[in-house]
Amino acid sequence: MKKEKGFSLIELAIVLVIAGLLLAGVMRGQELIANAKVKSLANDFRNVPTYFYGYQDRFRALPGDDHAASTHLTGAAVASTNNHVQNGLIQGDWNSSTKTDESFLVWQHLRLAGLAAGGTDITVAQYMPRNSEGGQLGLTSTASLTAVTANTFNTAHAMCSDGILGRYAQQLDTMLDDGVGNTGSMRILVNGVPSTGEATPATGTAYLVCMSF
Repeated sequence: MKKEKGFSLIELAIVLVIAGLLLAGVMRGQELIANAKVKSLANDFRNVPTYFYGYQDRFRALPGDDHAASTHLTGAAVASTNNHVQNGLIQGDWNSSTKTDESFLVWQHLRLAGLAAGGTDITVAQYMPRNSEGGQLGLTSTASLTAVTANTFNTAHAMCSDGILGRYAQQLDTMLDDGVGNTGSMRILVNGVPSTGEATPATGTAYLVCMSF
């Protein structure tokens, strides 16, 4: 009878070591990808308020709320809805698709001023900015932010970004605020359900994240 040879202990050990290294490499790669996504999302929350205040410094008015925008910027549209008074507040829903809302036109004003990247044609589908997860970005006054229940924020404006998985939202809150989704300047919200936020968001669920500034 012919004796069959199997793997030696050394050969098995080598295979296990290689498999372990491959698995560690895959996990490390996933961690790097996740960290890159969180950094990209965090940059939105850091950069957009900077653009916002940069516009205010230059024109002594807020983008979107600037009723002399067509004088300041060639081709700029001026808001004509939501009691369009130049009152130092961005009015309209954070994700408004109404082309005459201040919260919709804020992006055109920022882009025409050379502060933010993106197209200035408000009639095209690609006009609204998106985050790295494909979710929409938006700006509005905290008084107009119906996603967050009243008296939650004590500042005038907020930036929102949706379609963010809970595990990334939690990391964002830890990086930029207090690490708790229902307190502080950043709130992690179930999209379409007004609340103060989710203290511990579900890892794989997509959320709306809003931060006041």
